[in-house]
Amino acid sequence: MSSLPDFAPSWQATLHWQPTPAQQALFQQLFEGILQGNQQMNLTRLTEPTEFWEKHLWDSLSGLAPWLSTADQPAWLPADTALRAIDIGTGAGIPGLPAAIAFPEWQVTLLDSTQKKVRFLVELAATMALPQVRAIADRAEFLAHQLSHRELYDVVMLRAVGSAATCAEYALPLLKLNGIAILYRGQWSEAEAQQLDRVAAQLGGELVAVQPWQTPITQGSRHCVYLQKQRPTPDEFPRAAGIPAKTPLVG
Repeated sequence: MSSLPDFAPSWQATLHWQPTPAQQALFQQLFEGILQGNQQMNLTRLTEPTEFWEKHLWDSLSGLAPWLSTADQPAWLPADTALRAIDIGTGAGIPGLPAAIAFPEWQVTLLDSTQKKVRFLVELAATMALPQVRAIADRAEFLAHQLSHRELYDVVMLRAVGSAATCAEYALPLLKLNGIAILYRGQWSEAEAQQLDRVAAQLGGELVAVQPWQTPITQGSRHCVYLQKQRPTPDEFPRAAGIPAKTPLVG
């Protein structure tokens, strides 16, 4: 099995953070576990170590950069350190499992609609000794209407899930007041930001920041978009299963 590069200078230069040896060992375990799971189901096409590091590990933690560095933290960052986070549409456990490795004090929920993937993630989290991680097989449209989950989370992560408006409709009902949704995007424009801000307003939120990134190995364009929950989300959101994706809200 190939070893992941540690790329300590790249971590430091971009995110002002680097994993401890124990965290690096967990990243390696995650890499090996996903490659093994890939033999039974389609989890990722990124199986080369450097690609996996950049497009899964680094990309996951780029969205969590405001929490990684203690310097110049934005005013909208939740003050607590022991946060509840949920990764919607987690797939192979990305970005939720890298988040759990970087922030062992967080309680991380992995949400995916595919039972087979969720069973794999439960086993992988147990193998990696990550007791703060749980995995749920459900859809965001259903989960967000359950009282045990609605307005429960401090952080919601959405990567490769759908349009920005769809992601906002999935995320904001699950957030506590002042909680933060992180939307991982590729290219991003000011027009998209303005439209998303109008959509977020319908859901009780506001766009508070957009962080552009250049990926450290391939120099690709990435953006992390941050929404803050400022008012309770109206009860009708999210709409019925499938509708947020097929008919996204328009700002």
